[in-house]
Amino acid sequence: MSTSRNLRIAFIHPDLGIGGAERLVVDAALGLQSLGHSVDIYTSYHDRNHCFDETRDGRLCVHHVVPPLPRSICGKFHIMFAHARQLHLTMHLMCTSARQYDVFFVDQLSTCIPFLRMFCGKRVVFYCHFPDKLLASGAYVEGRRVRSISLLKSIYRFPMDWLEEATTTQADIILANSKFTARVTKSHFSSLRHQLKVVYPGINIAAYISPINSSDPDILRVASRRRTLLSLNRFEMKKNAALAIEAFAILRNKDPNTSDVRLVLAGGYDPRLENNIRTLKSLIELAQSNCLTYDVITPSQSRVTVPSFPNITSDEPDILFLLNFTTSQRSGLLQAQSTVALLYTPANEHFGIGPVEGMICGLPILACDSGGPTESVVAHPAEQRTGWLYSPQPSVWAQALEEICSLSETDRMALSQRARDRAQKLFGMEAMARSLEEVLLEAVSMGPVSRTGMWLVVFTCLGLLAALLW
Repeated sequence: MSTSRNLRIAFIHPDLGIGGAERLVVDAALGLQSLGHSVDIYTSYHDRNHCFDETRDGRLCVHHVVPPLPRSICGKFHIMFAHARQLHLTMHLMCTSARQYDVFFVDQLSTCIPFLRMFCGKRVVFYCHFPDKLLASGAYVEGRRVRSISLLKSIYRFPMDWLEEATTTQADIILANSKFTARVTKSHFSSLRHQLKVVYPGINIAAYISPINSSDPDILRVASRRRTLLSLNRFEMKKNAALAIEAFAILRNKDPNTSDVRLVLAGGYDPRLENNIRTLKSLIELAQSNCLTYDVITPSQSRVTVPSFPNITSDEPDILFLLNFTTSQRSGLLQAQSTVALLYTPANEHFGIGPVEGMICGLPILACDSGGPTESVVAHPAEQRTGWLYSPQPSVWAQALEEICSLSETDRMALSQRARDRAQKLFGMEAMARSLEEVLLEAVSMGPVSRTGMWLVVFTCLGLLAALLW
């Protein structure tokens, strides 16, 4: 066993692409490394052309274990194969290097938890971004379902939901990314006896305030003298980027003084995912229907092929779609003097790292008045404000954008300083790393794992997956 200040930690994450969950894993690993711990990341998917820089430039040790199973069949059965792929990853880990670690940090998928505890005898900390059973069932408000699902899907989801709950409850310590997530998870996992601890995602502040190379070709492609409204989100329907376009269109039609304002929608785009393809197509059609010019670009080193769309672009488009932005492009857009606000469009978001990224760069935030942003953004009173929280209605958001765009320089500077101070105090990578370190040390201090009662869960999980895959 290593010393209390020098843990050997294995992170297990299913798909190490570009997204909020992946950003948390990367920053958590970097933060723990900076505290002197040894960290390895194990994943079933890692595309070096579609990932964060830290996972390919040597700063983090990533073990990519290629599974013999597909992600889906004809776009279906994603979660079933996700469980099976993680089980394959877990078996590889158990047969090779699992025993060299003191503790395991697992997030997103909980399938591996009872196996790691049973066969390796090590403690497991699970970080809950949000229960998959709720994500798959549609929209939820404070844990209450507001969209029904078909009977067939309910039958398919039942064993998957059971598997998620049964394996999650096996974790030694369960963390949540917000009070909102903790509350919803507790209310929907009836067998859960744990008290979830909240550890807010942290970000590497230095990466957001480091100098920008203005001569970088990728920076030049996204730079503009026009005032910029920025949205950072994956191109997925649930992220509701359409809200930003609709509010932007209303603003442009309503206020002639905003003719110099543009909208930049930047985020992860995976051509393997039908949801990403359909989302981008629908957003472009929405721009066209509002007579807004647009352009779709990728970084110079990207191998992602940009879909073909009707060419109504211009040198200075009203909307810029940036697919799979680089770290430098993200920092360049967030730090640009022309950027006047960050728009965060998802409703009932579990936490949402976007508002924190904007605040650390001193940007006013406009987000929905639900979920995690209500914990990260201060909307009232006005003298303490770091952003605006409103219901996801285009007309309401357009009014808020009009107010943001007309802020005086004095008010903007005061808000900017409050935002930076709040982000540094609550959401810095060091704060997250210290909290995670404390939790991991607590897990290790529990001593050897008792295998009593675990055989039933392990064999039930194996039998269920085998039956479904058969």
